[in-house]
Amino acid sequence: MNYYKLKDKVLITNEDLSFEKVCEGDLKNFNGHVFYGDKKPLDSFRSFFKINSTEDLKEETLEILKNHKNSNDYPSILLNAINENRASFVNLNNDSFKDIINNCNPKKWRVNVVGLGDVGGTLITGLRLLGGDIVESIGIFDLDKNKIDRWIFECNQILDINNPTAPYIEEVKEDELFNCNMFVFCVSVGVPEVGREKEDVRLVQFGGNKKVLSLYAKKARENNFTGIFSVVSDPVDLLCKVAFNESNKNSNGEFDFKGLKSHQIKGFGLGVMNARANHFAMENLETKNYLEEGRAFGPHGEGLLIINSMTNYNEDLSNMLTHKTKTANLKIRSAGFKPYIAPALSSGSISLIATMSGKWHYSANFIGGTFMGCKNIETPYGTCIETYDFPSNVFEKLQNTYDYLNSIYK
Repeated sequence: MNYYKLKDKVLITNEDLSFEKVCEGDLKNFNGHVFYGDKKPLDSFRSFFKINSTEDLKEETLEILKNHKNSNDYPSILLNAINENRASFVNLNNDSFKDIINNCNPKKWRVNVVGLGDVGGTLITGLRLLGGDIVESIGIFDLDKNKIDRWIFECNQILDINNPTAPYIEEVKEDELFNCNMFVFCVSVGVPEVGREKEDVRLVQFGGNKKVLSLYAKKARENNFTGIFSVVSDPVDLLCKVAFNESNKNSNGEFDFKGLKSHQIKGFGLGVMNARANHFAMENLETKNYLEEGRAFGPHGEGLLIINSMTNYNEDLSNMLTHKTKTANLKIRSAGFKPYIAPALSSGSISLIATMSGKWHYSANFIGGTFMGCKNIETPYGTCIETYDFPSNVFEKLQNTYDYLNSIYK
């Protein structure tokens, strides 16, 4: 095993690298950031993440959602760092792995949003109202210049004199969209009109949204974007995979993995499903504990899995909450309205702010090549996915959802 000192961090790996080597004995009292580096396939293993256990360092599957004990086959310096929540994995197959090691999140974020329809407009309103502590500015772009003008006037006129730190809304040109710390994709193409739904509304949008998102994924590559690429448009899980694939192809359409890294892409659709599950849970005395004990997994649509309680699991109650949550958007549509307000705020503004602030939230993240929705948190050590001792039969259902997502778009 080799030990390398990189300023105030340590990299442990079996690989021979051109960095300053140090002896293991010299690191006995080291209590800083420890990286474990290994060469893993970039299409099926994350580029950077916080290590929950040594099990994370093996083949990447849904098993990373389970609680595991550490293996003693690894150096004590790494095991101590894992136990003390200061250990990261970095994939050495990335040409820019040193940049990943040296990268750090800003104190205040520059956020750029493309797409100012119902969701985009509501989302930036939420960011303006709630993001003052973490958001420095909100850049907006849409092909319709009138929408840009409208939202600049409207949002900048939302003001609380007791809280003057609200981020300023400003226009950005299309070629400036990736001059930011977080890019937010809210473009929606082909949303069915109310009353004309024949199948899953989210999947209907996939074809049109995929074409547009592909263009922005390639622009992210061209601009060497190192921030977070956030997908809010439906279906977020599948569009995240599009962003990863399309940004990592060269001009000949061949994969070279010089685009967006897997840890940069996050899909924001599960936040509203968790919020809807809690809404329905509050109607029943047996499920009122959902907010504390329950969890949401999977996509923003077919394949969703709502668990009434991770400690007192009840299959009937979980199935009931899953069904009500999954069909809630159709209930709103039956009343004659498009269901965009709660998604734009719960999945969008609130979850984006939680991401930037280093707080727990729901989002879809790269796991073994598929983007899977779960509860997670962004830390200085990378994305940390919440882990569980799964109730009986739940993990099998979760695996079915994972396989379903993987089968739709590879």
